[in-house]
Amino acid sequence: MHLDRVVSAVAPGSGLAFAAVVATRSVAEMRDRHDSSPTATAAMGRLLAASALFGISLAPREWVTLRISGDGALGTLGADCRLLDEETLGARGYAAHPLADLPPNALGKADVAGIVGSGTLHVTKSYAIGQPYNGVVPLTSGEIAEDVAFYLANSEQIPSVVALGVLMGPEGVRAAGGLMAQVLPGADPGAVDRLEERARSLRPIARSIAEGTDAWGLLALLAGEETLRSKHELALRFACPCTLERVERALVGLGEETLAEIAASGESTEAFCDFCRERYVIEASAIARLVSER
Repeated sequence: MHLDRVVSAVAPGSGLAFAAVVATRSVAEMRDRHDSSPTATAAMGRLLAASALFGISLAPREWVTLRISGDGALGTLGADCRLLDEETLGARGYAAHPLADLPPNALGKADVAGIVGSGTLHVTKSYAIGQPYNGVVPLTSGEIAEDVAFYLANSEQIPSVVALGVLMGPEGVRAAGGLMAQVLPGADPGAVDRLEERARSLRPIARSIAEGTDAWGLLALLAGEETLRSKHELALRFACPCTLERVERALVGLGEETLAEIAASGESTEAFCDFCRERYVIEASAIARLVSER
């Protein structure tokens, strides 16, 4: 199995930009942490892969969050991505109801559209300096790839091709990843036509990954014979920044009076991370310490 990687490149002569991700191990860890159903894993994995495609362009102390508010059985689902260091992206994902499942659709594939339902896609880009950028678009299909492409075209005015996929097997996640091509201002119309033709004949992404295609190989499926420059590659892994210290800082935000009441009760307090499923238990003595430090 290939290590998870995110790659990008630009075809300056044609005005096209490309990104690809193999996210099999990251999605598998997410599935294991949430014990998610096959259909839920397909939806959550697609969104995690999409966050990584956005993440390849992040600078330090920046991150991107994708959240879908749907009326399907899965409820709200989200994924975010950030740089962990100069060579590694960290991504994570969750769903409100990860055990929800549906039978395959009429094509015999995971019914992601059915389990997501109708709703909205929210994209937030947070920067080291300045205010976050927030974009919201209605879901066009619930299949996630089409919804991300619709967001790029309507909120960022970047016509794009997006393909995402998760392949499940009896042993769990067999393959997961995605592809994205963006049409930059002033792009060569002929190059755009060739891109659209390649996109129409594109094989299922997860199937290509399962057969051994790495991230650069995926990118080549859309790039074709384009001359690529500014090549960039990062490792990818499942990562969650939650820690006991962050939980304690959040508790401090409740205020000194509330903290004192919790400490006086003598009972422990629990906090639970939706993304990584870690459970933190803060004893009353630790709460009392926070009060004294205040």
